Parts: sequence; C-alpha cells; structure tokens
Amino acid sequence: MKKTRTKFIFVVGGVMSGVGKGVTTSSIAQILSNKGYSVSAIKMDPYINVDAGTMNPVEHGEVFVTEDGDETDQDIGNYERFLNKNIYKENYMTTGRVYQSVISKERNLAYEGKCVQVIPHIPMEIRDRIKKAADKNKAEIMVIEIGGTVGEYENLLFLEAARVMKLKNPEDVLFVMVSYLPIPNKIGEMKTKPTQHAVRSLNTAGIQPNFIVARSEKEIDDVRRGKIAIHCNVSKEDVIAAPDIDSIYEIPVNFEKNNFGNKILKKLELKSKNTAKGKESSKKWMEMINNIKNPQKEIKVAIVGKYFATGDFSLSDSYISVIEAIKHAAAHNKVKINLEWIGTEDIEKNGLKILKNFAGVIVPQGWGSRGSEGKIETIKYCREKKIPYLGLCYGMQMAVIEFARNVCGLKDATSEEINPKSKNKVIHIMPEQAELIKKKGYGGTIRLGAWPCKMIKNTRLEKAYSKMGFKDIINERHRHRYEFNNDYQNLFEKNGLIVSGTSPDGKIVESIEIKDHPFFVGVQFHPEYISRPLAPHPLFVEFVKVLKNLK
Repeated sequence: MKKTRTKFIFVVGGVMSGVGKGVTTSSIAQILSNKGYSVSAIKMDPYINVDAGTMNPVEHGEVFVTEDGDETDQDIGNYERFLNKNIYKENYMTTGRVYQSVISKERNLAYEGKCVQVIPHIPMEIRDRIKKAADKNKAEIMVIEIGGTVGEYENLLFLEAARVMKLKNPEDVLFVMVSYLPIPNKIGEMKTKPTQHAVRSLNTAGIQPNFIVARSEKEIDDVRRGKIAIHCNVSKEDVIAAPDIDSIYEIPVNFEKNNFGNKILKKLELKSKNTAKGKESSKKWMEMINNIKNPQKEIKVAIVGKYFATGDFSLSDSYISVIEAIKHAAAHNKVKINLEWIGTEDIEKNGLKILKNFAGVIVPQGWGSRGSEGKIETIKYCREKKIPYLGLCYGMQMAVIEFARNVCGLKDATSEEINPKSKNKVIHIMPEQAELIKKKGYGGTIRLGAWPCKMIKNTRLEKAYSKMGFKDIINERHRHRYEFNNDYQNLFEKNGLIVSGTSPDGKIVESIEIKDHPFFVGVQFHPEYISRPLAPHPLFVEFVKVLKNLK
C-alpha cells in the first residue's frame, strides 16, 4: 500500500506576541486528532539558544521537559495537554540547534566540500528536521508553530523553509496566521489595519495565509471580516473568530463553531473520519469544560515562588504547567481553585500574615538562594498550622531543610546550592555533576526526563496514585541538579519524616511526607509536566480533594 504523504499546517503570528499561537496550534491539533487523524505538533523558536534550559523563566516563561529529557518551550506542554500524548525532542527546534547541526555536519564533511551557506542549507536542515519529526510520530498531519511574529528578522529562515515546502507540494501545506485585532479604548472600534500589515509582511516572505485567526477582546463582526477578506486575500469564511475566553480549553470548541476543522481538511483534500474514539474524547472534553464552568466550591491556594516579577508586571508563565495541573485537578474534583501569587521575598520582608486566608500552599520549582528563607518559613507555617502543602522539586528540598532545622535541631541545615560551606548539607549535589559545575558546564547536564520511582506501600503518595490505577513503579519527569542527602535519612525518619518514594534501587529519594498532617507531600520530580485535562495527575487530584473536604 502506498504511504500517504504527511500534511503540514504552519501557524504564524501577526501584530504581537503572546496572543495565543501555542494554544491555537494545540487546538487545531486536537480538533484534527478527534476527526480520526494521527496528529503531532512542532515548535520552532527563533532564538540562538540550543534549548530553553539556560533561559530565565521570567523572560521566557516555563522550561517544559519532555519524556525523553529535552528542555523546551512551554508551548510543547500545551501540545501534550491538548493532544493527551507525549511530544518528543524531535518536535522542538531552535535557530541555535539548527545552526549547531549544520556546522557539525560541515565539520564532518557531510556536505562533501560544498560551500555551506545560510540559504539553502539552513532551510534544508529545518525541512529535514520537520520530516524526521513527522516520521518519528507517524503523523498524518503535523501542525508547526513558528515562534515570534511575521516581519521579524529572526524567523525568516523558518518561513523560507515553509515556503519551499509549500512550493514543492502545494496540496500538502497550508498556513494559519494568528493575528490580534485591537479595540482602542478611546476609539471603541475593532481595528484590522495591524493585521493587514502583518499579512503583507508574510507576503514579502512569499507566503499567503489560508486562514486568519482573529484574536480580540470580542468576537469579530461581519464588517471587520469583510475588511480582512478584501485586504488580506482570504475568504470571509476563512477568518476564524477567536475572542477572549475564560479557559483555554474552550478554544477548540469555539473553533468548531466556525467549522474550522472541516475547513482545514477540505483545503488539505482530506475527509473527516469521525471515529468513536474522537467522539468519546470530545464528549469528555465537554464534561471537563462543564466542570470548570460550574464548580461546587471555590478554594484559595497560594503559590509561593520567586519567578513572578518582571518590572511592574507579574508573569505567571514561569509556572504554567503547575497552574494547568491545578486546573485539571480542580475540574476533576468539580471545584474552582483561586490562585494567588506570593513572592518569597515579600514573605521575608513582611512575614507570614499574608498566608492566613489560604486553604493550601504550593511551593514549586526554583533555583539558587534568593527567596529560599521565605520558602522555608512558609513550609514551617504549613507544617505547624496543618495547612495542606505540596512541594515540587525545589519545594521538596526546602521542606527537607525546614524539617532538619526545626524538628531535628540542625540549625545550619541547608542545600549545597545555597551554601556549599555548610556543615549540614541535607540537600547536596549529584556526585556525577560536581565536576561539570566546576567547569561551568551547566547546559543540558542536569537530571532530565522520565525516571522510575518506587512507591512505598501505605504512604499518602502510594494511596494517591493507586486511586487512579497506578501501582508500585511510576515514571515521572525530572529537572534538577541536587538531591536528598541519604546520610540524614535515619535521623529524619526517627523524627517523623517519611520517605515515600525512591529510585528502584533505593539510592535516590524521590518523595517525602509527614505523619499526622492533612496533606504534606514533597516530590523531587515534576508531576505537573504530565498532567492533562483528561488525565489529571494523581498528586494534584489528591491535594485538591483534601482541600475540598476541609471543614
């Protein structure tokens, strides 16, 4: 049987960043998956970094870690959540990664002595990577998000690769532009001119969009649709409304009100398969949205971290997977979680009174010493006041330090990351990483990707997972350089700390908890990375369930 050629959908941005290319890409992928096709998604980022691992999360947002240990852009997380499947390293590329590969090939004579040039060799490498990802995922349709906005110098090479793919196989490639239509307060009218300019910028790269997703505060009207159709050379029916909504999980539903999925399939010369699996997935998705819209109870939860402030603004994208995991668990428990960001440095300056009205507290991932004392004070408050607590990665490490200091009497207990000269480093560096740190070899050297964890019987950890069908060994994703120091395990256990999860050989502590507490769990891994709307993570589900049942 002749293999069907993969179809490719490129999603580009117009006017400004941050208007939803990632969730648009995710939603298109999900819609087409529910219509019976094997779909995957790719993110192409224009920066020179080889991966997202060394970037400041306040500037760039969360670093999302894949199952196979790639440090990627946060949009990869959205792809996984909407498709309910793993996305692998082949599905992520940066300008830096592409150039690194081309230069490596040139050094190894892969180009057989040719003069290696930006054009055509960089776009050729991009196209090769796209095809490799399609083959790896056995994708019938690949949805590809190009980072940034059209008109930027940085993403021209990605656009050039896409242009050539369209030129060679026009029936297999189409383009979706996500563009913002502002409604200036003093004018009160939706403006299409920025989108017109964005489309013309895309035209200068030799590309004409097939669809324009009209992002705005309100739904686009027929008059504005007509303007975009005339000036941007698309039909009115191919201008897709994308007004602001309360939940990103409503986006696929809104798109389907415009019959977006079938319109895409028609342009790609495909037909909807309407499989039973797709229908069931759509049904469950609607049930999840209904739970979000009609909660039985509202609960206040504090996220205590340090990656919030960026000038005069707060950026929640630093913890986007944590936020979404909480939402998934909340929908599962039919409650609404009202999150509030608490900066650890605010606690260090102003004390713990700010935590008084929260039902539960989460301390997520983090790096370095700044704000660590605020986290430790927060954890002490949760332990002593019996406030449900969930510590993620650094949040577990800080819980170990707090317990060492205030229960075990090791007043100088700390992490080697915070004070390498301390006598009691209850959190210490992984031995195999010590030499790399000395050489400043930071990028890509930490413990990454999925690793097995053996759960200890009759612990809260084991009970939470077993309720959702997991047994004995679980696989969780990691991103850290420091570990629990096993030299202190006996002392901790004598004082009431429970080691509830370890590596299968027992050498690495993966989870701790405390006796006689409504919920006090810290995990070295990142459960938020694998939580999905239709498959919420057991730990978040149990945490929210405890909060729901509090008197």
